[in-house]
Amino acid sequence: MQAPARSLVLWFPDWPVTALRREATTPPRADAAIAVFEKNIVTACSAAARAQGVRRGQRRRDAQALCPALTVVAADPVRDARAFAPLVARIEEHAPGVQIVRPGLCALRARGPARYYGGEEEAARTLLRLLAADDVLDVRASVADGIFTADQAARTAPDAATVRIVPPGEAGSFLAPLSVAALDDDELAGLLSRLGVHTLGDFAAMPVSRVRERFGERGTRLHALAAGWDSQPVVPRTPPPELHRTVAFEPPLDLADQIAFGMRVAAEEFVAQLGAHNLVCTELRVVLTGERAERSERVWLHPGSFDAAAVVDRVRWQLAEDGQGIFGSGVASVHIEPEAVDDAAHHAKGLFGAGSDERVHHALSRVQAMLGHRGVVTPVIGGGRWLAERQVLVPWGDRAVTAKDRSRPWPGSLPDPLPATVYPEPRLIEVTDIAGATVTVGERDVLSAPPAVLVTGGQRRRIREWAGPWPISERGWDPLRRRRAHRFQVVDDDGGAWLLVAEEGEWRAEGRYD
Repeated sequence: MQAPARSLVLWFPDWPVTALRREATTPPRADAAIAVFEKNIVTACSAAARAQGVRRGQRRRDAQALCPALTVVAADPVRDARAFAPLVARIEEHAPGVQIVRPGLCALRARGPARYYGGEEEAARTLLRLLAADDVLDVRASVADGIFTADQAARTAPDAATVRIVPPGEAGSFLAPLSVAALDDDELAGLLSRLGVHTLGDFAAMPVSRVRERFGERGTRLHALAAGWDSQPVVPRTPPPELHRTVAFEPPLDLADQIAFGMRVAAEEFVAQLGAHNLVCTELRVVLTGERAERSERVWLHPGSFDAAAVVDRVRWQLAEDGQGIFGSGVASVHIEPEAVDDAAHHAKGLFGAGSDERVHHALSRVQAMLGHRGVVTPVIGGGRWLAERQVLVPWGDRAVTAKDRSRPWPGSLPDPLPATVYPEPRLIEVTDIAGATVTVGERDVLSAPPAVLVTGGQRRRIREWAGPWPISERGWDPLRRRRAHRFQVVDDDGGAWLLVAEEGEWRAEGRYD
């Protein structure tokens, strides 16, 4: 069997935590205890958290019991990849042909850098010094036969300053004492442990035929890795095109019109570069940086695709909405990059002209460009218990972020069908019993008398049928914002259906079923 090619691996321990520090507007303290969770399981943690006993694979409650001051962060693969990409690009400037195994772990063929820098160890140390210049200090480097062996060598390196070299042909002996858990296959590792096979050397000593018979091709592949025969070569990535644009202003500018004018050429180049790759931008990230390092970052959506004018509009709107109160000085730079792209063919105009939807889009976009971001809005149904707060106006082109709120239980909310008429401010009305006394709701949600008459707008309507009360209790812990009310549905003698609310001795009409 041919020996695997030599691979140089760079491993960034606990990369999700490092990515969080690099991406956060206000980075956490260096000694902060941080843990990244996915499905309530720890996937990465900081050194401070590890010193308190937090480990990968722990449940959230166990980790918080060990470290009560633990900062809980949700896993974000997009953030991890976005923060890792600039480092990979930096490495490629000095050693091309990098393969991203996953965010926080990359590999490249060792032969080229070793010949250029005068040896495998010197090549690895050169890359470590390069990353240290970018303030990335905790990096492990190793060289071995195959990516798997080099990865394990990097993980067992004593510190970041050490470059671990596994001599050619010694991958099997190096891997032999390691646990079968290093194969990153919990099912196979558990089964091997029950069979008394605890190390990679023990697993590699098993006959290949028996392994294939018992574990299939997946087990055969892992058996070869345990023996140090990694047949998977380094597959260099194809560097993505440079689609972002950054405009620096010297001196910094204060007026939005000046900044928007300075962005016109960059926006046209941005759209043209996307077009050269047959792409269009559907989500745009805009980052504004102030003279004193103030930062405003936002992702803008578009119902179709961005053209140069739409890009400039988003920069202007962000200055108007987010820039007020953020920038104590002028804007020093504007950075634009595509957050999401799509094939340009999906946005090509129809053969026989634009359809009605496209004409509506162009008309509304033009009006929005003149009136501003919130000049054109569309209504959507959001989450909440009260009908008025469920009516949400979303700027044209933005995604309705309230869709997630609708999926929440919202105890006390009104089920479908909802009233067709919803009053922005519930109307004050009267509900009385047959004797003319106001109906009240007492303890344990008991009515003083059955509702008989509804008085609204000076008109008396006899209540033919009614249902309720359905109690609503909100923010009982807050003495200023707490609310307790009761909902009723009533039908008057004209067949009109009403949604009523009794609160603090008053009756109000929240909506009407037309």
